[in-house]
Amino acid sequence: MEKQEEEEEEEEEGVRRPYLHCMLAGGVGGTSGDLLMHSIDTVKTRQQGDPHVPPKYTSLSSSYLKIFRQEGIRRGLYSGVTPALLGSFPGTLIFFGCYEYSKRHLIDAGINHSLAYLTSGFLADLAASVVYVPSEVLKTRLQLQGRYNNPHFKSGYNYRSTLHAARTIIKQEGFAALFYGYRATLFRDLPFSALQFAFYEQEQTWAKQYVGSKDIGLGLEVLTASTAGGLAGVMTCPLDVVKTRVQTQVNRPEESIKGASTGTKSQAAGLKSGPSPTILQPSKQTVRTISTSSPSTTIPKQGSVTLDTSSVFTGLKLVYQTEGFAGCFRGVGPRFLWTSVQSGTMLVLYQMILKQFEAHPLVAGEGKAAL
Repeated sequence: MEKQEEEEEEEEEGVRRPYLHCMLAGGVGGTSGDLLMHSIDTVKTRQQGDPHVPPKYTSLSSSYLKIFRQEGIRRGLYSGVTPALLGSFPGTLIFFGCYEYSKRHLIDAGINHSLAYLTSGFLADLAASVVYVPSEVLKTRLQLQGRYNNPHFKSGYNYRSTLHAARTIIKQEGFAALFYGYRATLFRDLPFSALQFAFYEQEQTWAKQYVGSKDIGLGLEVLTASTAGGLAGVMTCPLDVVKTRVQTQVNRPEESIKGASTGTKSQAAGLKSGPSPTILQPSKQTVRTISTSSPSTTIPKQGSVTLDTSSVFTGLKLVYQTEGFAGCFRGVGPRFLWTSVQSGTMLVLYQMILKQFEAHPLVAGEGKAAL
């Protein structure tokens, strides 16, 4: 059975699509998935960065409606969408280009196919992170802020536009501020991407064997794509819990300064007293940090232990010792739903666009010439 799978995979690899086709299909698919989930991302960001006691934003549904009624769609639920799109499209272009390149060369070198998929997903996300992390920092701050001079939520930021936000951050905090939370991002997102594509490629192989054709139909395309993302999301949930806890807990000023200098804690949601401040001064007040990478779906439990560490492994140990196995998987339901929908949208569109490229006479002819 295993030998048959490898033979079918080798046959599939024999007809390789041009890199440009994979990159464009992945770029459109990934951007569409991010756009679809952006409003939910905004709500989760507000929940994580809410400074009010008691919190202004509680459940997902009530928070969504509150932002919609008070701030609308464009300046409320879809605030920060410009930097999100500017980072998502080139980021996924890089990801799928690097993924296909790595996968093909590893398989040609005789590496086990499953290991090749796992490694390629890891390397591809590492390459794309250089683009998507800075865009996420800008996106997150604008999501927290909402519209300029927002009367409904005081986030500590007050940028006029994406360009103004970028210029202000670089001028007042330095270029390195665009990479806050970079290391913490890699600890969660690299394993997620590696597992997601390893699962997806294997599920695609099983689906093709079941159907007996390369065209498995829309139903199985959705199933393989969504379950691959969902399973990867569940397996990396403990990393998401620790990352969120480290990046959203309220720290003393000296701890915040230390976190910013080492780059292990994101300062995307610091707070400062006073009306409509443009930027924060971490040395003068308490800073509440939030995630600056792909959306975290974990909201820390009230009274949870403070993770006074930048080590992911130490954080995992502390959470397990104080809250048990259940604590390591807090928020696993929303994370499964989130990653399933995003992954399903991205990968289904990816396959659909590739098929359109193959069906178009001019594009198909160029693809054969490129091979």
